[in-house]
Parts: sequence; structure tokens; C-alpha cells
Amino acid sequence: MSARPTRQPASAGASKPASPGRPKDLAKGAAILEAAKRMFLLHGYERMSMDQIAAEAGVSKLTVYSHYGDKQTLFLEAVKAHCEQQLPEALFEPSPATPLRERLLDIAAAFHAMISSPEAVAGHRLMCTPQIADSPLPNLFWEAGPRRIQNGFAALLQRRIEAGELEIDDVPRAAVQFFSLLKGEFHDRLVMGCALETTGSVDEHLKASIEMFLRAYGQRPGAARTRAS
Repeated sequence: MSARPTRQPASAGASKPASPGRPKDLAKGAAILEAAKRMFLLHGYERMSMDQIAAEAGVSKLTVYSHYGDKQTLFLEAVKAHCEQQLPEALFEPSPATPLRERLLDIAAAFHAMISSPEAVAGHRLMCTPQIADSPLPNLFWEAGPRRIQNGFAALLQRRIEAGELEIDDVPRAAVQFFSLLKGEFHDRLVMGCALETTGSVDEHLKASIEMFLRAYGQRPGAARTRAS
């Protein structure tokens, strides 16, 4: 009689399939995220606890942990949600029918509105506090917010290059330059609480920044014909 195959014991390091468990309540998840945005900005990162956020959201602490795992993850999800709300992925879609200058102006207006909002200014100041500056949070914050925006814009630039509308050798650098132009002196003054200059409107500043960007990277007349010849 042949021996029956023996069942191998699972190794200690083998990962087990996650149990589906109960589906998460999306409304509670959204309430936690909104509460986290408010509480982090009002009281800072270090002084906030998951208990306080749970109380603000009207849920149990266990519910907060089941949705977001820990305070750091919740903070980063709040940053990501704020950026996605202000600069949705749709702004970085190819949309070849939309003229390049118009698309850049749409992105510029949304970006400027985001960075000048009270929430964004408070978050920027929070990242500069000594308690946060010496922690891993600034780098994580950068990846969850600014880096995501830069990457999305760089992908848009690459598609416009392929369409023959732009000439850019270093696309990631050009993406950084674009948003730096949009910030200008305005954002520095806003974060530091200085009186804002009144030389020209925000709309004029954004349009001038886009014109400068296009003068640097826009397709030169006859360039397409030169490459094709």
C-alpha cells in the first residue's frame, strides 16, 4: 500500500491569506479622515492621539485602527486626500483636445488654490516645527503630497512631448520648476505671515509663470520639420 502524502506544516514565516472580515464602513472612514485633518492642523501631530480623533469622528478607537492602522498612516492619508481633492488625477490626464496653455492654467489655478488654503499653510508650518522636522514625517509627507503631484505633472509633460508640443530634456526637473514658479514669493510670504504684495493679481502671476515655462520648453517653430528631415 502506498504511503499517504503527508501534509507539510506551514512555516513560521509563511504569510497567511488575510481574512476578508467585515467590510469597512466607508462613511466612518471618511469621517475619521475629516476629523484627522481638523485635529492635526489645530493641535499638531505630536499632541494628537487616536483616542481624540476617534472622539472627534464619533467612532471607537478600534474603528480608527481598523481603517488606518496607526497615527502616522492616518496623517499621511489625510495629506494625500487633501492633495487629491484639490488636484484630482483628472487634471493630469492626456486630454489631447485641450490646448496645452489651457491645461497648464487649469493645473496652475488648482495648485495655487491648494497651497494658499489655510489648511495647506498650517500643514506647511507644522512640517517645520522642531518636533516634526527631526522625525521621518517630513519625507513621508513629501512623498504623499508634493511628490505625487510632481509625478503626475511629469507624466503629463511626457505625453505632451510625445505629441510634439514641448521640448524637455529633464522632465522631472521641469516639473519641479513649474511648481516653483507658481509658488513664487507669494507662498513664502503667506507661510511666514508677511503682508502680501499687491503688485498684480494672482491670475496675472499664474499666466506670467506659464508663459515663462513655455518660453523655456515650448516647441520651437520649425523644430518638428527639422527632426523629420
